[in-house]
Amino acid sequence: MAHVATDDRFARLIDEYEPVRQLGTGFTFTEGPLWHPRDGALIFSDMPADVRRRYTPGQGVAEIQKPSMMGNGMTYDADLNLLVCEHATSAVARIGPQGGRELLASHFEGRELNSPNDIVVRRDGAVFFTDPTFGRMAHFGVPRPTQMGFQGVYMLPPGHVPGAEAVLVSDRYMFSQPNGLCFSPCERWMWVNDTEQANIRMFDVGPDGMLRNGRIFASGIKESGRPGVPDGMKADRDGNLYVTAPGGIWVYDFHGLKLGEIRVPELVANFHWGDPDWGTLYICATSSLYSVRTRTQGRSEAFMTPRAQSAQRTAPARAAAPSASASASASDKGLTLADRIERIDPARTAMILQDLQNDVIIDGGAFAASGSPNHARAQNVVANVARLAQLARARGIMVLHAWMVCEPGHPFLSRNAPLLRGLKDENALVRGTWGVAPAAGLEPQTGDLVVEKMSMSVWETSRLESYLRHGGRDTILNCGAWTNMSVEHTARTAADKGFRVIVAEDACSTMNADWHRASINYAMQNVADVTTTEAVAAALSG
Repeated sequence: MAHVATDDRFARLIDEYEPVRQLGTGFTFTEGPLWHPRDGALIFSDMPADVRRRYTPGQGVAEIQKPSMMGNGMTYDADLNLLVCEHATSAVARIGPQGGRELLASHFEGRELNSPNDIVVRRDGAVFFTDPTFGRMAHFGVPRPTQMGFQGVYMLPPGHVPGAEAVLVSDRYMFSQPNGLCFSPCERWMWVNDTEQANIRMFDVGPDGMLRNGRIFASGIKESGRPGVPDGMKADRDGNLYVTAPGGIWVYDFHGLKLGEIRVPELVANFHWGDPDWGTLYICATSSLYSVRTRTQGRSEAFMTPRAQSAQRTAPARAAAPSASASASASDKGLTLADRIERIDPARTAMILQDLQNDVIIDGGAFAASGSPNHARAQNVVANVARLAQLARARGIMVLHAWMVCEPGHPFLSRNAPLLRGLKDENALVRGTWGVAPAAGLEPQTGDLVVEKMSMSVWETSRLESYLRHGGRDTILNCGAWTNMSVEHTARTAADKGFRVIVAEDACSTMNADWHRASINYAMQNVADVTTTEAVAAALSG
């Protein structure tokens, strides 16, 4: 069964002839697939059968919970608690790693929710879910009258007290049957589909979690000759959107242009990426569970790098399974790099993550027009930096996040240089905004340090040197954005001050490959040991 491309870009996401493999069958109606990053296994729901199952590669499918309260959509939070939308209870429940269950929310304005359906967690811990009426219908739930009178989208804000009422974040009467929902990679936008209306809406997500400026992203997602409706929905790392539809899964680019169809033998209800490299799409389709390899990965979610994760357990797996988006080799880029470096002493080393902020490297940021998001993707910089930071923490290396932070209005910021003028002209990197926040997947972890600056070099206007001197650190692992500006400026000054500097070139990015190459091949060679993420990882693991 060949997949269908309606745009040439579809081939970057999946091979046209990539097989869809059946992993198990004979179920009633499968839903809510979810990969566990520690256990290396997938759980999924079977609502009508009131059971939750686990698929383990090489071992097959096993029942893990019955009854399951007719659970539907599921996700994990950053502590690997399982969050479940339960049809039988009309509630969102949280199940701890040891099995303890507590009710998070079941009511709004004193009335029972309809039946929570699909669920996502924002990186700040806020939980969003849809609330159609399917769980009050025969077969998929427990038949009973509704109390609410409308179908909407809700949030449980950070710090939500279990049992407290949910917060309505959508218009009351916009949706007929809201179903799948997902964030964009930067979490600045959210998509919500409507099964009955056969469309997808895109929203701006306010700092308070409210969904604003709703507009139709795609419509007409139904056909008389092929079964399939909008239900489960996910975004990949580049902001392409995948949704269940006639014939399988339809794929759209960020602007709503259809790229193609992933064909599946049965009607698809939901799907999610999994495997150690997050490159396999696991698909729940009516009576079966399927998988298909892709050339991309799902957008980064907090549970993929959980807070409670043991670095000793995860670091080898990350090293053994390079990302599907690994950057090109040094020879392909025309770079001069060391293929190995001397041993790194953790007690004398600090890792600096420079300017890896939304405005600097993410689509929708103030400087996106410069090409910086494209080069960051080509370098796989977020994944490479996250990998090195995880290894560094495990070895006791000081991890510092260096951020450019400006006050609202950019008061007293000199306009003596184009870069500084650009900060003000683009209203960039302003405290309290989305743009100044770290890129998803690179948030500070417990024990990390943050230094704020108002200059390209982090030495000039931050506490960096105090931390390094007091911490006895004389070696710097230098990475971030932009290669030829902040990273290079910091490396030059560090060398003058007597520090050893190590630069992993594929943990750095700028606006284009030419500027990156010039900095790496010339300036950096004189002030740093220039190498690769792989070589640094080997030195850290040795």
